Amino acid sequence: MGSSSATANRLLLSKIATSEGHGENSPYFDGWKAYDRNPFHSTKNPEGVIQMGLAENQLSFDLIEAWIKKNPKASICTPEGVEEFRNVAIFQDYHGFPEFRKAVAMFMSKARGGRVTFDPNRVVMSGGATGANELVMFCLADPGDAFLVPSPYYPAFYRDLGWRAGVQIVPVDCDSSNNFKITKEALAAAYEKAQKNNINVKGLIITNPSNPLGTTLDRDTLESLVEFINQKNIHLVCDEIYAATVFSSPTFTCISEVIQNMNCNPNLIHIVYSLSKDMGLPGLRVGIVYSYNDDVVNIGRKMSSFGLVSSQTQHMLASMLLDEEFVARFLETSSKRLAKRHGVFTKGLEEVGINCLKSNAGLFCWMDLRRLLKDQTFDGEMVLWRVIVNEVGLNVSPGSSFKCVEPGWFRVCFANMDDETVDVALKRIRTSVRQGKKAQDQVVQVKSPKRWKSNLRLSFSSSSTRRFDQESVNVLSPHMMSPHSPLVRAKT
Repeated sequence: MGSSSATANRLLLSKIATSEGHGENSPYFDGWKAYDRNPFHSTKNPEGVIQMGLAENQLSFDLIEAWIKKNPKASICTPEGVEEFRNVAIFQDYHGFPEFRKAVAMFMSKARGGRVTFDPNRVVMSGGATGANELVMFCLADPGDAFLVPSPYYPAFYRDLGWRAGVQIVPVDCDSSNNFKITKEALAAAYEKAQKNNINVKGLIITNPSNPLGTTLDRDTLESLVEFINQKNIHLVCDEIYAATVFSSPTFTCISEVIQNMNCNPNLIHIVYSLSKDMGLPGLRVGIVYSYNDDVVNIGRKMSSFGLVSSQTQHMLASMLLDEEFVARFLETSSKRLAKRHGVFTKGLEEVGINCLKSNAGLFCWMDLRRLLKDQTFDGEMVLWRVIVNEVGLNVSPGSSFKCVEPGWFRVCFANMDDETVDVALKRIRTSVRQGKKAQDQVVQVKSPKRWKSNLRLSFSSSSTRRFDQESVNVLSPHMMSPHSPLVRAKT
């Protein structure tokens, strides 16, 4: 199709359909495309790109698979369960199966240490967390309204909040000086700036535990956020989809636990949840909006008709999540396995001098590669990112795609692969960094040691910079790496 024909065709479509609101023109998604073109496989494609940009929890599938085998009646697709086929296959109302809502409410409580209970009648279904985010936006805001979001934040918020609902994001800048913790000053500054720009702020969105930081918000911070939104009379949406991925201290404090002991307007408090991360079930598309606002529950339930959880999925998960012994064992085992994987991965990075932000939750690490930048700029970050994808063969996500205010931070996921793939990824990193150190040693031999120590910068050569600026993300095999490490080069 020629360019004129393509333009004419686009004119026949809606502004929403042809807009860039999907957000896929981002390095966050470009890395996925690089992986799709050349996916790593231990035997079929051992030099392919390893997917470390996808926050999936695949460490405890064996527990779920074992439960399914022991409970064939939970599925309508087995001889043991087929007698329920007709009841499940016919039309269900927007409330969802009562036992499913009860099961979700119980699981949400257990995932939060049992310190708070949830009312099944406030559980509103949606198609994954993506659908839940959009649903709550449709309930709370009009097109053009805005939500404050502390940075760094989930790149696809632009799609979830803005593409169809038309909601703007106003970043609340956070930085490494206090480990990216949100402050009252930063929050107030973002709000006041939006007001001066005539932007109508309808609320604040937080992710707790954080994506991409892998950290949890403490009670004092949560209380200060509740006080802020209460004073401004704006909404607080808490994305808690990583609640059960906490693997070390401090324990997770959820917003429901905080507001129990506060004098605040509960109509302003809403929770987004799903089973995609905590149980590793993104393909089942189980998203939840839990609101303390009766109107949001009632309106959201009507809107959920556009993205219901399938009856078959509700039927099976209700049985699984109501099995208290299984849930307890799953949550305990999953936490231990995440802790172990996190420890193995971060220790492997530390062995070659790469540090990560200290974290206690999530399926990823916030990796600090600032010292590897040729230039302490976001252009420099993109050069480094292209090298990591193209030459080292790892799809990691650059901090700029999370709207991080400091260049050089990268999110790297560690729970979506087996132990052997983790070993390969760490081996690639070690090889690249050690080759770089060898190159540095060669520089030392021809330069004054004193001068070298004072002027050394870890960076890329100018020729490497030009080459990768000219390339798109066309993946190169690891064996095609430069004799001097692509990841670390010395410049004096």
